[in-house]
Amino acid sequence: MQFGLHPQIAALESMINPSASDLIAQNTQASSGTIEIAAAEAPLALFVWSAQRVVPVRVTEFSVTEEAFDPNLNPIRAKVSLGLRVLSVEDVGFSHKAGSLFLGYLQRKEMLSAKAPASGLDALGIGGVP
Repeated sequence: MQFGLHPQIAALESMINPSASDLIAQNTQASSGTIEIAAAEAPLALFVWSAQRVVPVRVTEFSVTEEAFDPNLNPIRAKVSLGLRVLSVEDVGFSHKAGSLFLGYLQRKEMLSAKAPASGLDALGIGGVP
């Protein structure tokens, strides 16, 4: 049985929602009064630009436009639009995995910026500040 792009689309959608089993377990605990009612945490999403640029992100926008279908109406071509926001230690704290990933990214970025040649205003075509 063919599913077209349904599995790939479902995998992307799972980045923005906690699993059904997590939600059911949390609801069961909340109903019995064993936990405080709080929103379930979505899985941690990472945006990998390169080996040196891996950042934790929150998906802020997500849309899928299915454009072509097989004879069973399974999507075989789709456009996906994602909006992402980088999570920092201010968002998640130092002890969260996303916080340590962000700090590692920030440290690598600082090391790279230290290798940039020093330049003044003349490098920008500005002779001086009036």
